[in-house]
Amino acid sequence: MNARDTYDADNFLMAYDKVMTKWPAARETATIPTPFGTTHVNVCGPADRPSLVLLPGGGGATSASWYAQAAELSRTHRVFAVDLIGAPGRSTPDGDRRPRTVADLSAWLDALLDGLGVAETDLGGHSYGAWIALHHAMRAPDRIRRLALLDPTQCFAGFSPAYLLHALPMLLRNTPRRVRAFLEWETKGSALDPDWLALQEAAAGFPSFRPVAGPRPAPDALRGLDLPVLLLLAGSSRTHDPSKVAARAETLLPRVATTVLPDVSHHALPHAIPPEANRSLAGFLERSGD
Repeated sequence: MNARDTYDADNFLMAYDKVMTKWPAARETATIPTPFGTTHVNVCGPADRPSLVLLPGGGGATSASWYAQAAELSRTHRVFAVDLIGAPGRSTPDGDRRPRTVADLSAWLDALLDGLGVAETDLGGHSYGAWIALHHAMRAPDRIRRLALLDPTQCFAGFSPAYLLHALPMLLRNTPRRVRAFLEWETKGSALDPDWLALQEAAAGFPSFRPVAGPRPAPDALRGLDLPVLLLLAGSSRTHDPSKVAARAETLLPRVATTVLPDVSHHALPHAIPPEANRSLAGFLERSGD
C-alpha cells in the first residue's frame, strides 16, 4: 500500500485549516459536549442575530466546505457550521458512542442546540447533511424556523445506478487517488478549488466514519411538515435525477420553493455555488413568518 493511501491526521488537519482561512476573519470556534462526544462548531456573525445551523455532506465533507456562504449568511445570522460527530473534522466521538440511528442523530443535534444555547434555529444541510436536517425537522419542528436543503440525497429520490457504480472503488478502498477520480467524474471535470479538493483527499481512509443509513422520510411525515423549505438542486448532478427530486418534493412538501442550479454538480456544492444562488439562499433565510 502506498503511504499516501493511509489516513494521516496531521495532514488532514493542515488541509482543513487551510480551507478555513477562506472563512471570515472574525470566525470563532466552539466545542460542545453531547452524549456522543464533543462537537466542533465554526461560528461567525453577530451574537444577537437569528441562528443558522449548517450541516455538511457525508464522505470527507466538513464544516469548512461552507466558506462560500459564511460571509453572506453571517450578515443576517449567527452561523454555526458543524463537523458531524464521528466523521472527518474536528469533532471527537466518545469512544464507540457514535450515532447509529436516525433517533440518535436527532438526539445529538438536540444536545448540540442546547449546548449552543439555541432554542429555535434555521437549519441548512447539503447532501447527507440535508438528509439529517430534514429528519430532524420532522422530529423537532418546534425547534426549526426554516429549512434549506442543498441537493439532498435519499430524501426524495434514490442514488442513480451510475453514481453507485463509480463510487464503488472508493467504497471498497478509500484512497486519495480514488476520491479525486470519483469527484472529477461526478463534477464532469469542472474546475474545483484545489484547497477544497486536497481536503477531500486528505479525509480518505478516515478510520471511524460509519454514516447512519436509513429509509427516505415517510410521505405522510413530509406532508405534515409545515415549515418553509428551500430546495436548491444541482442541475448537473450525477448523484440522482434532479427533476425527479424536484417533482417528488413539490408533491410532498406543503411549503417548498425549488430552484435548479444549471451547470452545477452535486459535489461542487456548497463551495462552488453561484453568487446568485447564495443571494437566493440568504434572502430565503432572512424572510420571516411566511
